[in-house]
Amino acid sequence: MYRKTNNRKSLMAILVGVGSAILAQASVAVTYISADRLIDVETGKVIESPLVTVDGNRIVSVEADVPAPEGALALAGMTLVPGLMDMHVHLTGSSDQHGYRRLAVTSERAAITGVKSARASLKAGFTTMRNLGASGYADIALRDAINDGDVPGPRLFVSGPAIGITGGHCDNNLLTHEYEARGQGVADGPWAVRAKVRENFKYGADLIKMCATGGVMSRNTEPGVQQLAEEEMRAAVVEAHRRGAIVAAHAHGTEGIKAAIRAGVDSIEHASFLDREAIRLAKKNDTVLSMDIYVTEYILSEGEKAGIMPESLEKERKVGGRQRESFRAAVDAGVKMVFGSDASIYPHGQNARQFSRMVEFGMTPLQALQAATINSARLLGQDTRLGSIRAGKLADIVAVPGNLLEDISVMERVSFVMKDGQVFRNDNRDF
Repeated sequence: MYRKTNNRKSLMAILVGVGSAILAQASVAVTYISADRLIDVETGKVIESPLVTVDGNRIVSVEADVPAPEGALALAGMTLVPGLMDMHVHLTGSSDQHGYRRLAVTSERAAITGVKSARASLKAGFTTMRNLGASGYADIALRDAINDGDVPGPRLFVSGPAIGITGGHCDNNLLTHEYEARGQGVADGPWAVRAKVRENFKYGADLIKMCATGGVMSRNTEPGVQQLAEEEMRAAVVEAHRRGAIVAAHAHGTEGIKAAIRAGVDSIEHASFLDREAIRLAKKNDTVLSMDIYVTEYILSEGEKAGIMPESLEKERKVGGRQRESFRAAVDAGVKMVFGSDASIYPHGQNARQFSRMVEFGMTPLQALQAATINSARLLGQDTRLGSIRAGKLADIVAVPGNLLEDISVMERVSFVMKDGQVFRNDNRDF
């Protein structure tokens, strides 16, 4: 009897010990974050003295005017915003490798560049990105490496090679005919376009990017001229939407923009030469605009040193100012807009420089923040788990000094980054 009782006591002690260990592990997973304020991007409200509770990789609660418990991450003087989202980047590209310099870069080398770019982007507060165009499916390899925890970086939604016509913006036009150089995504005709879309999905793409018009950075193309026919664009859209995937269309010129919208694309990239009809069509079809209005400054000031061709510099002089006029008109008309920087034209990690230009050319600071958070999450179909600091969503949280609603430039001074519940930056410490 004595031995039996003793065994019971021992068993109870073991159970209590195991339970305590489980509770201890559970408590380690809970993180409390306090700050001076938090921007609720869904309502536009400012929450003073917030306390955000994170359990594992999920936000459990967001409270106002609650004292921070012992051990909380106390971010005094800071404003909490959702993890930032950039809907137009090229992580496998580098800002010092433009024009003919790109011919020396292999897909393998580009993938390694992507590792560096992803880290810089994450430290700048961008926890989610849409990579639009990469040869050799290097962006897919980068996405998978980040997801597997091999390298740090944003949550990526990737397109693989961009689809376009022979001799178009997405082709390789830098070499003479003897080399028979050809872009990986080149396709002519609706069925050839369908085949390329299927091929990209075969190798792991999340979405499709196609080139509806000429571009600034390509040789022998005109930004204002339509390239893919509307029938070709519609074929890509039907094929992608059948799989539940979205389609982004590079489109500077007015007619190409309209054709892409009529074809059913989900977002127009650049959207430089908008007219009233294009704006009306975008609103009617709920087409989202992603307009890289900062990049013109880098191209015209640093582009020659970075290897950007004289032809491209001349095109940018014509396109940049017109794009900013189009941006203001789109904002005034209430067109849906997201944050798209086209980073790789300028250095990765400097994406947030665009915020101040978005405000300068028509947005309020809140609208600019919404473009880079909840609006982008909705474009991706991820707004139930990303895009705002709400209970139940993934814990992607960024802190900036001061009040961004009073000075949007503070978005360039991120000091705290949490992605998926893991802290990647805090008080400028390296990880």
